[in-house]
Amino acid sequence: MSNFLETISSRSDLITEAFFQHIYLSFVALAIGILIALPAGILVARYHRFAEPIIGVTAVLQTIPSLALFGFLVPLIGIGSKTALIALVIYALLPIVRNTYAGLTSADESIIEAGRGMGMTPNQILKKIELPIALPVIMAGIRTATVLTVGIATLATFVGAGGLGDVIYRGLQSYNNALVLAGALPVALLAIMFDLVLKWVEKRVTPKGINNQ
Repeated sequence: MSNFLETISSRSDLITEAFFQHIYLSFVALAIGILIALPAGILVARYHRFAEPIIGVTAVLQTIPSLALFGFLVPLIGIGSKTALIALVIYALLPIVRNTYAGLTSADESIIEAGRGMGMTPNQILKKIELPIALPVIMAGIRTATVLTVGIATLATFVGAGGLGDVIYRGLQSYNNALVLAGALPVALLAIMFDLVLKWVEKRVTPKGINNQ
């Protein structure tokens, strides 16, 4: 323990810089992923014929090993944060698209029919009925994507994008377990922190009649 605390103290500048780089990569990738995946999920829920190809493509991308994807992108884009962000966005897509589709298609048809009977347009039904009902499922997908993104962001070090992977890699190179732990522990704490924040957001935005927790 004393060795671990001494490592944190002596490498505090490195760890702090890597920590904020990791937050930046994770947050930006997740935000872009939501902006892409949420409309895609709504699209496939509206037009079911697109569901299989779109979800299938995101599922195939998800199966590509992380290091292989980073390595494939480097010759095309180069090294740096842009390459890391593209890879992280790709990995964030599947949970959000799939959960958005699942949540919207699981809405009770009788409630939707009641909305139509009241003269609601398809967009009004989406905003006032389908999305509120699907919100817990959608948020579960976003939370899953968040944990994945924070974890995979450690590999950004291999494309020169920084992050806590730098700390872990330096520790592995020097056989310094304390430094490895100093990089790995904040990654786990970041994943938990993001998840708790999203859980709080979910409770705040989910209608009381739907959120039974």
